Amino acid sequence: MDLRNQRRLASEILKCGENRVWMDPDNLEEIEKAVTRKDIKGLIKQGIIKAKKVRGNSRGRIRKRMLQKAKGRRKGHGSRKGKATARFPKKRAWIKTIRPIRAYLRELRDNGLI
Repeated sequence: MDLRNQRRLASEILKCGENRVWMDPDNLEEIEKAVTRKDIKGLIKQGIIKAKKVRGNSRGRIRKRMLQKAKGRRKGHGSRKGKATARFPKKRAWIKTIRPIRAYLRELRDNGLI
């Protein structure tokens, strides 16, 4: 039995794709008799035709990866995409270098050595 037309009508009425239209396998004869939009709407009200839920993307794999990254893993050469300066900007590197130098100079000045 060919229910493609009924499936198409149901998908238009339910505003979903044809693959998401669920038809009760116990009432296929009744569905086959439905030829108009009104008939299909009646079957939807009875619960013989329904729209399946939208399937989402599983975040399980991402959660696992984020947990690894939180532990400091996945930072090797093979995992890097940007330049070293993109991953740790020049400005940050300069700040990291100059702050201890300035602190040391301040200490020398306070002790009267310079």
